[in-house]
Amino acid sequence: MRKRKIYVGAVMLVLFLVWTVLVSIVDVRPIGPQNSEVGFAGINGFFHNLTGVHMWIYVLTDWLSLVPAGIVLGFGILGLKQWIERKSILKVDYDILVLGVFYVVVFGAYILFEEIAVNYRPMLINGILEASYPSSTTMLVLCVMPTAMMQFGERVKNEKVNRYVKNAIIIFTVFMVGGRLVSGVHWLTDIIGGMMLSAGIVAIYRYALELKKK
Repeated sequence: MRKRKIYVGAVMLVLFLVWTVLVSIVDVRPIGPQNSEVGFAGINGFFHNLTGVHMWIYVLTDWLSLVPAGIVLGFGILGLKQWIERKSILKVDYDILVLGVFYVVVFGAYILFEEIAVNYRPMLINGILEASYPSSTTMLVLCVMPTAMMQFGERVKNEKVNRYVKNAIIIFTVFMVGGRLVSGVHWLTDIIGGMMLSAGIVAIYRYALELKKK
């Protein structure tokens, strides 16, 4: 069961890499603003025309992305507090250390794809053509919220509170990913890429958590 998580993680990351290559070479046409080229142009163009552009959803989900950012900050403060109180980083709770490494990996992936522009947004943001693959907001939400659910599940012993927190996280996550999907500021392939990458990283995080139980 434990090894299955690392296998799932590895498979999802490989699928993400394959998907990224396909997005770069399949049906690439200049359908974006300023004649920017987009992979899977037929599918992406069709879906973008279907949903249209809804800037209020984009702005709302942008502001709501402060929620997962706040959760990252909160766990960072918890880890720092333990480090100071216990006078050694090695004495910080194992799951918090793993979470810290996980956050670094997520941030690294974000930086990497800001530098390597696979696709550009289907619209200009403040007159600027921005990289859009994979959807960074989708990746942030799908990485931070599920791991936060795991952390709260372990640290909050009240089952009723846990249930409310779990339901709230699920609703928030679905709304955020769905919002980015229909807002019109991403291509469909951007969202799919973000989902694949997040699934792979989270599966490996779950595997790393269980290593301590050996």
